[in-house]
Amino acid sequence: MSLVQDGSASSIEAAATRAADAALEQIALARAAIGTVIFGQREVVEDTLVTLLAGGHGLLVGVPGLAKTKLVETLGTVLGLGTRRVQFTPDLMPADIIGSEVLEEGDSGKRSFRFVKGPVFTQLLMADEINRASPRTQSALLQAMQEGHVTVAGAPYDLPRPFHVLATQNPIEQEGTYPLPEAQLDRFLMQIDVLYPDREAEKRILIETTGDEQATAKPAMTAQDLATIQRLVRRLPVGDRIVEAILDLVRSARPGDGATDVAQHIAWGPGPRAAQALMLASRARALVDGRLAPSIDDIAALALPVLKHRMALTFSARADGETIQGLIRRLVERLG
Repeated sequence: MSLVQDGSASSIEAAATRAADAALEQIALARAAIGTVIFGQREVVEDTLVTLLAGGHGLLVGVPGLAKTKLVETLGTVLGLGTRRVQFTPDLMPADIIGSEVLEEGDSGKRSFRFVKGPVFTQLLMADEINRASPRTQSALLQAMQEGHVTVAGAPYDLPRPFHVLATQNPIEQEGTYPLPEAQLDRFLMQIDVLYPDREAEKRILIETTGDEQATAKPAMTAQDLATIQRLVRRLPVGDRIVEAILDLVRSARPGDGATDVAQHIAWGPGPRAAQALMLASRARALVDGRLAPSIDDIAALALPVLKHRMALTFSARADGETIQGLIRRLVERLG
């Protein structure tokens, strides 16, 4: 007899506990598997994993050689996801990502169009150096990232589930690049800054990646396991205090709202999608940390990667030396 049929609250609670325990075990195995290939970068790995567990897309920003591509490939293997990579270049066209219709002639001589799917039809799409493609090509991902399907010649085509985009971006090489439009940036649940590794991590990289044998990633779960955990994340309880903290933080990061000493420096700020992202990410971070409900500490830790790509400074604020990171930190300090 199903849990719903017998109506037993204790049985439902026991089933939820078993699901949570299984999820925690799978997440621990995934983190261990990632750690055999990616050395150091604990916060980057955690934020990227949180992004995927929350069902979102991530933008990895860092200089060349910091294993951004390696991290995406490793995550695809560890999480059991079908992965495809697109190298974004200035001559890349939308059809190179989505696919296109081709005209075919059958045995009877009748001609018809057939849709040939592009690399976006995968579970984990790596958009390498996404800012090297034109805004027209970048916008080809908008519908896919938000709605989980694409439209070609008026016909919708569903993407595989789960579907995630992990994009990389080089912040220092600006020649031949195009800034991501605000609508594109808002589709990314988090912007994750990939920094240089610390000395011990770099020493381990030096020793373990220059020998005859190198570690390879091993699967720790399947795509179905990931989808199950994503559903669990959405069912985790969130207290009223956390909900109010998310609303306070997001609304105070907009011009015209919140404290004047911060709002006056903001040209445009995060919309409701940012609050949704912060809610889901805080639940996922709690689960990764072995907890079944988010805390204020989760909100504080996620504020910067969730909000910074959804805000812009006024000209006068930039002239005065203000930064987005500095404003967000001031807002986080007021959460209490």
